[in-house]
Amino acid sequence: MIGAGGLGCPASLYLAAAGVGRLTLADSDKVDLTNLQRQILYRTDSVGAPKVEAARKALREVNPDVTVVPLQKRMGAEDLSGLVSKVDIVLDCSDNFATRHALNKACVLNRKPLVSGAAMRFDAQVTVFDLSRPDSPCYSCLFPEQAEFEEVQCSTMGVLAPLTGIVGAMQAMEAIKLLAGIGEPLAGRLMVIDAKTSQWRTMKVTKDPSCAVCSKP
Repeated sequence: MIGAGGLGCPASLYLAAAGVGRLTLADSDKVDLTNLQRQILYRTDSVGAPKVEAARKALREVNPDVTVVPLQKRMGAEDLSGLVSKVDIVLDCSDNFATRHALNKACVLNRKPLVSGAAMRFDAQVTVFDLSRPDSPCYSCLFPEQAEFEEVQCSTMGVLAPLTGIVGAMQAMEAIKLLAGIGEPLAGRLMVIDAKTSQWRTMKVTKDPSCAVCSKP
């Protein structure tokens, strides 16, 4: 799991409670007072502590049988590739395009499923890129790296706090479905949530034959 913030907190909490045996959490930040309205693993006495350490403590209180591996660092491309190769499923709970694209490349290289989530203001999205399948689209098929997108973060623009809980919980749900081999994951589908109107829409996402990441010859 990359990111132990608004999405990573609920996602890791549900995964630990469900009994996932090993969780690796990567995040370089420390807990700030302004995080507490949406990052539900932390309390006021967590302020100033590394997020991954505070998260490990909270998750072990929920399920002491879960092994939580904290990585307090900003993960580069080489770090991500090595980390992704050792896990079953990857959850992208990050908050910037650079990390998302680097993580996507690592998942494509290692053919690992990627559960992607994002939330900003009153809007959110969740999808699964099942990169173990050759016909699966990747994150770059949906958001090409060379395209221009507005880069905004929760710390600047804000986000409706319960929305991050919804997205993180859905990421955990999709990960559990993949791990257990049950149901129909969101692979090839993008779920978009409008919290203002309480509308949920699902759109089909297909592999881009000219994608620079997953369609290389």
